[in-house]
Amino acid sequence: MEKKDYPKDEIHELLQTLDPPTYYDGSPLVKYNDFWSPLQFLRRLLYTQRYFEAKDDDVILASVPKSGTTWLKALSFSIVNRTVYTIDQNPLLTCNPHALVPFLEHLQHEGNPGFISTPRIIATHIPFNNVPDSIRESKCRIIYICRNPLDQFISGRHFYQENNHVFRENKVEKDFELCEAFDLFCQGIYPYGPFWDHMLGYWNAHLKNPEKVLFLKYEDLKGDIALYIKKIAEFLGCPFSVEEEKQGLVEEIAKLCSFENLKNLEVNKSGYLSNGVKSSSFFRKGEVRDWGNYLSPAMAQRFQKVMYSKLEGSEVLWITSHSAILSLQKNSKKTWRHLN
Repeated sequence: MEKKDYPKDEIHELLQTLDPPTYYDGSPLVKYNDFWSPLQFLRRLLYTQRYFEAKDDDVILASVPKSGTTWLKALSFSIVNRTVYTIDQNPLLTCNPHALVPFLEHLQHEGNPGFISTPRIIATHIPFNNVPDSIRESKCRIIYICRNPLDQFISGRHFYQENNHVFRENKVEKDFELCEAFDLFCQGIYPYGPFWDHMLGYWNAHLKNPEKVLFLKYEDLKGDIALYIKKIAEFLGCPFSVEEEKQGLVEEIAKLCSFENLKNLEVNKSGYLSNGVKSSSFFRKGEVRDWGNYLSPAMAQRFQKVMYSKLEGSEVLWITSHSAILSLQKNSKKTWRHLN
C-alpha cells in the first residue's frame, strides 16, 4: 500500500457530525457507520477505506477483538507457509503472531510492511459492511472467527486493563466496575461492536458466498484443531497432501500453534509490540467458559435476553446456541449449561 496521508480537516469535519465519544473502560469510542470505532484508530480506518487495494490472492482474517485473532493468525501463517519454513524454523518461534500478520487498520501507520507471507495475510476487526470495497469485490478470501461473547468480554476486559497505557486517555483515572463495562457491552458499545452486528455481517457474507468467506467458531477449533487446520487449508486452496498428513504435518502445526506452546515461547513472555501492547497480554488463559468465574447468573440471564432479541430469526442464533446462549441449571448458582 502506498503511504499517503489522510487530510486532517476531513477528520475534523467528520467528528463534528458524530456524537461525542463514549468511553469503554477508559477508551474513547465513536459511533461511525453503525459501529463503534476506537477514536484513536478512526483516521487509520478512513485511510484504509479510501486507499487499500486488495489483491485476489490476499487472505483476510476478520474478528471482533479477543475472539481468537492471535490464534487464527498463527494457524493461518503456518498453514500458508508450511512449504517455506520447516516447523523448527517457523518465524512464530521468534516473533509474536501480530508481528507476522499486520492489521489492515494499521498499515498506514506502519508504512508499507515487508509482508513475510505470499500470499499476503492481513487481519482486521472492521465489520464486513465497512471493509474497503476492494476486499468485497476482489477474489480475496476471508476467514472469520467468532467466540462466545461472554468469554470475549472477559478476555477483552483483562486485555484492555493490562494495556491501559495504550488505549486509555490520561483523563480517565480509574477502571470501570465490572457491571459498568458489562452494561455497555450488552448495549453493543465495545470496540468494533455491536458484536451481534459484527457476527451477522460476516455470517450473511458466508451464506452469500461460502467460497469467499469461511465462518469459524473458537470453541470448534478448541474441540478439534486438526480438523479445522485441514479445513482452513482447503478453503485457502492449499489442502494438505496425503504425504503431508502421513508425515504428521497437521499435528505438528497444531502443536506449534497451541495456546500453551505460544504462551511459553520467550518472545511472547515479555516485551512489547511496536504499538506498545504487552506481548504476554495476548496469552492469558484461552479457556472456554471462563466467563463463569467472573459473571453472575443475573448478568448471564440478561445477556441471554440480549442475544435472543438481537439475533432472533437469524441462523447465527442457532450457531451461538452452543457457545453463547446459556441458561442456569436448577439448584446451582455457578454451574451453567449450553442450551441445545
